[in-house]
Formats: sequence, structure tokens, C-alpha cells
Amino acid sequence: FYQCTGIFLLLTSSLIFAEGGKILVIPQDGSHWLSMRPVVGKLQQNGHEVVVVVPSSSLHMKSKEPQNYTVKVYPIPYTEEHLAVLLNSFVSAHFIEQSLLNIIITMYQSMSEIFGFFFTNCKSLLHNEDMMQYLRKSKFDVVFTDPIMMCGPIIAEYLSVPSVYFLRGFPCGMDSEATQCPNPPSYVPRLFLNNSDSMTFVQRMKNMLVHMLEFIYCKPVFAQFEELAYKIFQKKMTSTDLLSRGSVWLMRYDFVFEFPRPVMPNMVFIGGINCDQKKKLSQ
Repeated sequence: FYQCTGIFLLLTSSLIFAEGGKILVIPQDGSHWLSMRPVVGKLQQNGHEVVVVVPSSSLHMKSKEPQNYTVKVYPIPYTEEHLAVLLNSFVSAHFIEQSLLNIIITMYQSMSEIFGFFFTNCKSLLHNEDMMQYLRKSKFDVVFTDPIMMCGPIIAEYLSVPSVYFLRGFPCGMDSEATQCPNPPSYVPRLFLNNSDSMTFVQRMKNMLVHMLEFIYCKPVFAQFEELAYKIFQKKMTSTDLLSRGSVWLMRYDFVFEFPRPVMPNMVFIGGINCDQKKKLSQ
């Protein structure tokens, strides 16, 4: 009798845990969302209740085609035309041939502009009382987010629910710092230098100098998000503090195309996910 009762309770509990969860999706516009959208659709197909929160102006996140998941829209003080011009300027800055110093300055200026725009989006969402009240009452099980603009981690912390990150990487090695992953500049190449993992002594010296510059480069860009988090939580939290709350990091790359470097157990490679959609070649 006790054995049958135990088996029944085990089966019952397994059915409960097998039920679909409530997933809040905080995406990032542009190519980030194009990679994330198939995953969101698959989550819905697998029986999860999915709610995607998007701004009123976006390039790709408000599809005109019917979706199986729920889309909640919040207003922002920008038009889609303004966003398109800003993103085009940001992309163009990546393809200008110039010296290393000018590349760093140009990239910093373009990053500051794009981060300022998306900061306004995040601030508009967090100050939208109707939307935030809906999120609180919905009792989500997890936040699925692209954390590059920090809004997803802030909302996950605000709702006190675990978060799953979907990303390509973070500037200035912030992903390694947040996960306490070793990231030695002695053989992990830094941005802009185009070094491999096998560097000469001079290349290692340049690598170290750029690594030191990252502290100056990234801090001002993310400072506005840290100030926003302080106003919400009434305590000082750095960007890496917020990122460190991530339970699982789904990394959109693979060592087939990357230099070798340490990773942590909760960092999962899903580099082939962008190649999932296949079309037959024409005759």
C-alpha cells in the first residue's frame, strides 16, 4: 500500500512540474529579436504561457502577422523613423576604416547614443504603472530576456523571479565578471584588437592596455541604468550585480568560430540557433 501510494504521489508531482510555466519576455530590438523570436514561438508551442513586452516604436518586434503568444505594448516618446535613423548610424559606425583610437571614440559615441535611446524605453516601461501592475499581478515564473540594455535584469529583480539570458556577449567582459568566470587578458583577446588567443608579448601588452581602458569605456554607458535601478530598489546596484542574478546564460556563439576561453556551468552555447531556418535553393 505504501509503495503504491508513493508511486502515485511521485507521478502526481511529476505531472505538476511538467505543466507549462508563465514566461515574461523582455526582448531587444533589431537582429537580437530576430534571433530570439523563433525561441519564443517554440516556447509557446511547448505549452508555456508567453507574454512579450515591447515598446510602441520598434523595427521588428510588432509583427503584423498573428502570434500565438501575447504581446503587451507600452508607449515611448520616439517614432519608428527616429529609431531607424539611430540604428543605421550605429551600424555604419562599425564599418568605418580608421585608426584604433578613432574606432574606440566612434564606437563609444554611437554606443552612448543607442544606449541613451534604449534607456528611455526602459524608463518608460518601469514608470508605466498600469504595465508594472499587470506584471506584478501576472505572477510570472521566469523572465526570458536579452540583457544587453539591462531592462530585463532590472524587471526580473523587481518581480523577484529567476531570469534566463539570451545574448551574443557583453562589452568589456561584463558577462565574465557577472558570472565570476576567469577572463585573463594575458590570453583572452579584447575588442578592437583583432588578436587571436596566441599573442606576442607586444600584443599582450596592448591587450592589457585595452582591458584597463574598458573600466573607463563601459562605466559611463551603463551608469544611467544603475541610477535607474537605485531609484527603484533604493540601494546601490552595479550593472554586474544585476547581471549576476541570471540563472542561465544562453550564448549565441560556438567555439567553432571563437577563440578558446573559460566558461561557467550556467553558460550554454546555442550558436547554431541562427541557422535553424532553412530554405531550399532555387533551380
